[in-house]
Parts: sequence; C-alpha cells; structure tokens
Amino acid sequence: MSLLQAATEVRERAYAPYSKFKVGAALRSKSGAVFVGCNVENAAYPEGTCAEAGAIAAMVAAGESEITEVVVIADCPMPISPCGGCRQKLAEFARHDVPVTMATIAGERREMAVGDLLPGAFAPEHMES
Repeated sequence: MSLLQAATEVRERAYAPYSKFKVGAALRSKSGAVFVGCNVENAAYPEGTCAEAGAIAAMVAAGESEITEVVVIADCPMPISPCGGCRQKLAEFARHDVPVTMATIAGERREMAVGDLLPGAFAPEHMES
C-alpha cells in the first residue's frame, strides 16, 4: 500500500466533530513499515491530537525511531503543511532531507523536506553534552 493510500484511508477515521477538518498521516520507518495516524479532536481544543503525532506515536510504540518518508492529506483547497509542533516532532525522528508530501483529497500535491519545513530545528543532538 502506498503512503498516500494509507493516509487517505486513515483520514476517513479521523475524529473531528467540531472543526469537521479531517487529516490523515502516514509515515514509513527505516525498516519499511508503514504507520498511520488521524487527528482526534477534543472539546478542549488544545487537547486534541494531530495526525502526524498519532503516526509517530504508533511508530515509537512499535519500537522504531527513524522516519524515512511522510504523507499528510486533508480536504482543503491547497496542500497544508504540518503544524509547528508536528514539524518539531518530525525533525526529531527524521533526517533533514526526508520528504514530506502534503496532499489534498482533490489531488493537489506539494513536497518539501523536513529541514525546509523547520529550518534551524532544535534537535536532540543540541542537548548532548
């Protein structure tokens, strides 16, 4: 299954009763495994979970720690990029050159590298002494 197909399928299961804005994400880990996540809203808006964060959590729970490719899809007129928090999460688990494809259900696509999404990212290696 392609990452786009996986992200599209999981997007349908998103829980977005308030915004109606469903997002799906799929990532491939270094082993080649595919992990998916969808947004989960909460009545206390900041307590929701982003699709990218859900996919990363599934990857970590499976014992993996490196992302090699990401796809995010939403129903919007233009491809949207991951939010700032998810950009930071991606930067912690992916090299700067890892591709992130942003897609719409209408077929629009945009690709950027993780490093271009979050230039000058604060990374774990900055904390090593």
